[in-house]
Amino acid sequence: MMPTTTLNALAVGPELSADRSLRLLVVDDQTANIQAVYQVFTGSYTVFMANSGPAALALCHENPPDLVLLDVVMPQMDGLEVCRRLKASERTSNIPVIFVTGGNSTSEEDACWEAGGVDFVSKPINPLTLRNRVRAHLTLKLQSDVLRSLAFVDGLTGIANRRQFDEQLPVEIGRCKRMSLPLGLILLDIDFFKRYNDRYGHQAGDACLRQVAMALRATLARPGDLVARYGGEEFVCILPNTPLEGALRIGTKLEAAVRALEIEHQLSDVATVVSISGGIVAGVPPPDCEPATLLAQADRLLYQAKQEGRARVKAESLATAGIVTVT
Repeated sequence: MMPTTTLNALAVGPELSADRSLRLLVVDDQTANIQAVYQVFTGSYTVFMANSGPAALALCHENPPDLVLLDVVMPQMDGLEVCRRLKASERTSNIPVIFVTGGNSTSEEDACWEAGGVDFVSKPINPLTLRNRVRAHLTLKLQSDVLRSLAFVDGLTGIANRRQFDEQLPVEIGRCKRMSLPLGLILLDIDFFKRYNDRYGHQAGDACLRQVAMALRATLARPGDLVARYGGEEFVCILPNTPLEGALRIGTKLEAAVRALEIEHQLSDVATVVSISGGIVAGVPPPDCEPATLLAQADRLLYQAKQEGRARVKAESLATAGIVTVT
């Protein structure tokens, strides 16, 4: 197998990372064609290769590349079908596909556009044309990625926003159902936050929200965990592969981390500093489990934590409905 090469990525603008390792997937059933394309990009990008449509789809789902250079005519599955399948999957629909085709008929060009390709180049390839086409579409792809990521960030706190949470929760529920893994959900609320705003002002309130958000994010150490601003002074955490005991331990750490900030709160009835209350639900999601089910259960537990004195978390297992309180 020919080696792959990684060098610095193209600088596509001040808002994009200039040292990102960009990944190209070259798909062709002819080794000579793959080698020709590889020689064009060696020393500029990380180049992967696949010699069939099914192999290309598997690679794209396992580790999505930044761009695919795709032959049209292949046995088993042609490039048009590969492109259609990539565009039909949420995980791969945003990958730009440039067709590399030996045909030059209008009907074949139309078929490439209709399948979802962003461009096409003819064989035999012109290296300069291919490099410039790839550079242009990578630039657009990276800019699109940045804009897409910004759409999922809360403007005030810098953590994930409600939109990202709403999209991520059903994905994690579905994954945990399929694999029979536990899932934890924590709904958190800053205690007496309206009083805090009344006493210290809304600018101080915004600063408080940012500090709490950073403390929550720093406490969630695993890459798969997500903390998001749910709305107002409420936050929510998704904890994949986390049973009740682990979710309760994390919830307790989150409550302690916010107290440790020692943000003065003179109008709180439960502490002299800002504190939080939390509702925690965890367990293997049953077949009929929906996002609204978990949220309603966590919200009920959050309400109970507030009713029982705030500055605490309450946890309940999906399986046993046994409630645990930590003050």
